[in-house]
Amino acid sequence: MAIYSIRDLEKLCGVKAHTIRVWEQRYGIIQPKRTETNIRYYQDADLKLLLNIALLNRNGIRISKIAKMSEEEIAERVAAISEVNFEYGTQLDALTISMIEMDEYKFDRIISTNIQQLGFEQTMLEIIYPFLDKLSVLWLTGSINPVQENFMSYLIRQKIIVAIDNESFAMGKNVKKFMIYLPEGETQELSLLFMHYLLKSRRNKVVYLGLNNSIGDLIDAYNIHKPDYLFTMITETYAKRPVQKYVDELSENFTDTQILLSGYQVAAQNVTSSGNVSVLNSLDDTIELLNDLNRQSFSNRR
Repeated sequence: MAIYSIRDLEKLCGVKAHTIRVWEQRYGIIQPKRTETNIRYYQDADLKLLLNIALLNRNGIRISKIAKMSEEEIAERVAAISEVNFEYGTQLDALTISMIEMDEYKFDRIISTNIQQLGFEQTMLEIIYPFLDKLSVLWLTGSINPVQENFMSYLIRQKIIVAIDNESFAMGKNVKKFMIYLPEGETQELSLLFMHYLLKSRRNKVVYLGLNNSIGDLIDAYNIHKPDYLFTMITETYAKRPVQKYVDELSENFTDTQILLSGYQVAAQNVTSSGNVSVLNSLDDTIELLNDLNRQSFSNRR
């Protein structure tokens, strides 16, 4: 069972520590436990309850009214609001609750409802990516544990794979072919899978090589597929060594292919676009490029 400080609750729920104390004292909503040295702490049940209370309060329900509800009533109101209120904050709160509870059904209901309303791509951009940003901060500060992060990452991965499978294969002479991969040591698979979806949904052919690919692996795959574009992300590796050397090696080995690069280390080390190498500094840049290529491909097919 996880143990949380009042500062952890503040980060997870978005409610100031002072406000939490006021709610405790005035309404008796949460009763913290205390260590032998009289330091207050909270447990999973306290966190779940406060997340629900914070969501209701942000949606216009007075704290005095919430204090009179049972936990079952609170949970029911949260579920109802999450299904009809698609504001950014409400959906992030609801996803955070499903993560803390490790509730697959609740997660699936939230994401499926958003996909129906927004479409898969906008759900990823407006809900899931901001949630992953929040998740990474919470993990780094020790506010959640790795098993919760892994649980949510797995569920998101499954959603992306289903979305990819739902897209039909692109056919025709003018269809562009992309080979996408992560180098050795990179683990940002969710981002690579989303790139797969973005490409396939825009009627491109995709050769997905996954994680831990060496230059030799790429050469073998390249000789089979002869892709128009080679895409990768460099985020975790090369933090203490120059990315440019790796980029130069890619450029030399794949002279007939346009190389697309993204990731934190690419931006941090100022790798520049030159020759057959193009740098994409953000997800917005990547989507803009893909849309431009899609428009060009459509024009060529007319």
